[in-house]
Amino acid sequence: MSFPRQLARTQRFSIGVPYAFEISPDGRRVAFLRGRDGVDTATCLWVHETEQGTAWVAADPRALGADDENLPPEERARRERLRESGGGIVSYSVDDAFTRAVFTLSGRLFYVDLVGDDNEPRELPATRPVVDPRISPRGDRVAYVSGGALRVIDVNAAGEDHGDRVLAEPDGDHVTWGLADFVAAEEMSRHRGFWWAPDGGSILATRVDEADVTRWHVDDPGNPEQQPTVLRYPAAGTTNADVRMAVLSVGTAGQHRAGGTGAPAWIEWDRGALPYLARAGWTAGPDGTPTVVFTAQSRDQRTMTLFSADPVTGLVAEVRTDTDDVWLEIVSGVPDHTASGDLVWVARDPDRGERRVYVGGDPVSPPDVYVRSVVDVDGDRILYSGSPAGRPWDVSLWLVDLPTGLAAPVEVPGHGCSTASDAEAHSGVRSGRLRGDTLVVQHRSMEFPGVHTLVFRNASSETQRERSDIESVAESPDLPEQLRVTTWRAGEREIPTALVLPSWYREDLRPLPVLMAPYGGPHAQRVLNARGAYLTAQWYAEQGFAVLIADGRGTPGIGVEWEQEIHLDLATPALEDQVAALRDAAERYPFLDTSRVGIQGWSFGGYLSALAVLRRPDVFHAAIAGAPVIDWRLYDTHYTERYLGTPQERPEAYEGSSLLADAAKLERPLMMIHGLADDNVVFAHTQRMSSALLAAGRKHTVLPLSGVTHMPSDPVVAENLMLLQVEFLRDSLTRE
Repeated sequence: MSFPRQLARTQRFSIGVPYAFEISPDGRRVAFLRGRDGVDTATCLWVHETEQGTAWVAADPRALGADDENLPPEERARRERLRESGGGIVSYSVDDAFTRAVFTLSGRLFYVDLVGDDNEPRELPATRPVVDPRISPRGDRVAYVSGGALRVIDVNAAGEDHGDRVLAEPDGDHVTWGLADFVAAEEMSRHRGFWWAPDGGSILATRVDEADVTRWHVDDPGNPEQQPTVLRYPAAGTTNADVRMAVLSVGTAGQHRAGGTGAPAWIEWDRGALPYLARAGWTAGPDGTPTVVFTAQSRDQRTMTLFSADPVTGLVAEVRTDTDDVWLEIVSGVPDHTASGDLVWVARDPDRGERRVYVGGDPVSPPDVYVRSVVDVDGDRILYSGSPAGRPWDVSLWLVDLPTGLAAPVEVPGHGCSTASDAEAHSGVRSGRLRGDTLVVQHRSMEFPGVHTLVFRNASSETQRERSDIESVAESPDLPEQLRVTTWRAGEREIPTALVLPSWYREDLRPLPVLMAPYGGPHAQRVLNARGAYLTAQWYAEQGFAVLIADGRGTPGIGVEWEQEIHLDLATPALEDQVAALRDAAERYPFLDTSRVGIQGWSFGGYLSALAVLRRPDVFHAAIAGAPVIDWRLYDTHYTERYLGTPQERPEAYEGSSLLADAAKLERPLMMIHGLADDNVVFAHTQRMSSALLAAGRKHTVLPLSGVTHMPSDPVVAENLMLLQVEFLRDSLTRE
């Protein structure tokens, strides 16, 4: 089987890799999702027993009649925002005691007991379609969304009456309860719209009103019998959804039949000044009573305030406010609180200006670590993720144990070290979970293929730590065993750069044409210390290219100022750094043929690729732009306005970053690829660029993909796309 086909059918070799971990309070069991093999898209729910080192299937979607073709629109939209292309059980939730799990299949609601002898999954008679079910902390109820209404159903019931009832239902045609609005899910990584109180007696929920959000229509001409999809899309400078929050009393089935569960307790803050709801949830107040906590952000994203609120009265109090002259990033994992009640937060160091983890106002992360997120707070232990100074391609985990004073990088067997500053302590890309002093670590590296999943009990003890492994059954790529990758910091700005060469190439052979393969924009890195980051690049290299990847200004991993260099100009710094990395590579490696340079990317990388041939045809000789953002006025508010402001206030920033005015400059081969059903970077970007090129009399190629969203997933389509791209690059660069 060809590598392109294998890449598609394994969903980039992610099928068979365990993910979505939940840990029991005592740390003895770990739930996770995984298929049975490397091409099994019917993802199962598993439970790993840490003492025995064994795993068993808690729920198999095949046995439950799953049909991934029959998904409700809300679930499809939720998966698109999550970039979830798998099937079967793709998400689940567990109660606090880890005794029960709930999940949905084809819009149906199921639960399974994780303890005892009867572990047969059962369906609950919930109102279909069921979207985003969440079990209560006590495991006795499940809240979910159906038809825009937030509902709750009892798990335990006498007879068949499970008391399925409405907590809040839409009061308008464009109102939903309990779902994340578009920009929250797409740009803020807030994929939820409701949260159970710790005592299970009430729910904090969002009410989203999209009545004033512009209506767009996403059409698929390949299926003319289908009506266009109506999409409420908040483009830059236009109106966002109106998002409010309320606390809803859950009550009982008997209360519901008697006439309801009481009026909502609205949580009111200055939504005019702080319209973006970034994070929300609960914590225990000073006396142990549940307290609402949430963060709200200004539209210009220069101010973010952490609030607490009384769930009975809705009275809101400001806890802290952070500001930045450029913008504030929303960091995952905060706010949170330790068992002692101290706030866990991420903020910029007042002296050094970089982000640090704070507990109760005191920093617990070193000043030279690029903090990425707070992963988990387990009592008085904090697990956070970051990169050590000078090593942006490494993503490490640090464990802080406040009672013992432990604060050290998480070591992995085979990479032991004596001090936290040693390179081995940080080698590779790591992610994890922490609960009950049990730590799950997923480790990716250049030293081995695939993903290693390690489970450590007594994680905060350096002498009593116990290990077990969770197996990955992902396929191995049909590529050379040793990838030929070199990384370094290029040029005066020390741009993280990787060069991937064919396994068969010798320097005495003919010079290699260069294929640059950037993303090059915010929130994504391509230069990482993990084999999986270079599989596609290695395949392109085997076709006869030297593949060069550079993470220029705007990408994460280095520092706040590096990220903010693209403020008010998404084009110039990003393009300059690709050119600088290419020139540095050419000086280091004389066998690179800089008279034949192609560039290829997707999404922001597609924008950067088209930008390269339009504005620097002296450097770049052909480009492939996949799902490119062409005109930033057509992209969403939260992302675009963070970098460019609004079109009304900063029209020059939009003009300078748009590619439409550059159409007449095209003199190099350009291929644009775009899914017609893309609701993130809509096809209008490519359509408008093609029209502008046609009006200017500039030859170009467009590949419209019928029924495809932001990324193609069909194995045949994905395989042929890669082969066509290679052919296009060979033809285009041969003419040089």
